[in-house]
Amino acid sequence: MKTVITFFFVFILQLCSAQLDDKFYQPKKELKPIENVKYENIDFPVDKDTITAIFLKPTQTKPKVTVLFFHGAGGNVSTYTFMTQPLVEKGFQVVMVDFRGYGKSTGTPTHQNVAEDGQKFFDFISKRNDVKNTKILFYGASLGSQVATHLARTNKDKISGLIIDGGMSSFADIAAVFAPDYKSMLEQMLVSVYSAKEDIKYTKGLPTLFIYSKNDKTVPYSQGEVIYANASEPKQFLEFSADHLEAVKEKPVEVVKAIESLLK
Repeated sequence: MKTVITFFFVFILQLCSAQLDDKFYQPKKELKPIENVKYENIDFPVDKDTITAIFLKPTQTKPKVTVLFFHGAGGNVSTYTFMTQPLVEKGFQVVMVDFRGYGKSTGTPTHQNVAEDGQKFFDFISKRNDVKNTKILFYGASLGSQVATHLARTNKDKISGLIIDGGMSSFADIAAVFAPDYKSMLEQMLVSVYSAKEDIKYTKGLPTLFIYSKNDKTVPYSQGEVIYANASEPKQFLEFSADHLEAVKEKPVEVVKAIESLLK
């Protein structure tokens, strides 16, 4: 996400791309080794492209819960397994999606196709025999929270909870952090793009967990407060002190317990 800062300033100079898709999504193709966890590779066709995912499964427990995990702007699924392995160790199964352009997925990510592909993938994965009889949670990390919240709005009656971990309140809000003098222009250019702070208003009754740090150097803590204020009960806010997306490193037990509480 930090690399996005430079791209915002390039945009200000060039004024390209109406919705700034290429300024938000910074995919990497190279996958790191995925170790100490059992997983399945998934390929899913969309239009002329293919999106891929990894399905992490606990070794001994028959899972009762499936977590659909949407990662942040940079890297790919292998960059974020440190966030999901503690859940797998506690008996959760976790599906981590690489949208177009990320990892082994083909194509180029845009705000529109990321959201559309997320819905298509959810429709597909929720029909699998090893998923359809489990409770389902959406987990959005950083930029992935935009996608997770947007999908939760449409599918709130099909899932059991939503986790927003270090997510920005909107694409325009995070852009304005890096280019404050152009806030009004950015809001106009991104006015038609979905935002977590608006989508969360339509998830009434869905248990939601917010995970944020006041020391986050990427997404301001205040943006988490904005989304939380717009959310309905039941909701909870887990605060930690480490940097962006590092709650599971600082408070692994607390994070897992908070996620488990969504299912009660």
